[in-house]
Amino acid sequence: MSLVSVLHTWQVPEATLTAARELLDEAFDGDFGDEDWEHSLGGVHALVWDGDELIGHGAVVQRRLLHDGRALRAGYVEGVAVRADRRRQGVGGAVMAALEDVVRGAYPLGALSASEDALAFYAARGWQRWRGRTFALTPAGVERTEEEDDGVFVLPVVPLDLAGDLTCDWRDGDVW
Repeated sequence: MSLVSVLHTWQVPEATLTAARELLDEAFDGDFGDEDWEHSLGGVHALVWDGDELIGHGAVVQRRLLHDGRALRAGYVEGVAVRADRRRQGVGGAVMAALEDVVRGAYPLGALSASEDALAFYAARGWQRWRGRTFALTPAGVERTEEEDDGVFVLPVVPLDLAGDLTCDWRDGDVW
């Protein structure tokens, strides 16, 4: 691993965005759709390079999360992936360290929805599993997202009641 770069979407060359999308498609075995990619854009990307090869990617984008009567700006982590042959070599940790710096420097909290395979990884980094109920603020109103309850993690920068309700803003595709 030679270089971690942190750039806003507008600063990332088109060829690098294409490489990142290909990395995500491969890492998620084709289960990373256009909406998932859209969720990863418009924020800050952490890109890990080995020479001229992109081997790791993650992004943090701004979202609003409602909690305890407040609308909090949240740094929401999206599109974290490491090339298959480079896993378990610290690449994911380098991606997350860069994204966590962004979260701690710019937001009252970080949040993410973890896949089953990544639960231990995020917990080991100090991310805390949300213990309360989750919801989404949809065009039809607030809707329960019970299927997400066990996979939402937060990195609080301000005190939060982790057993309270947490509501995310609306977006197409997976809301969490």
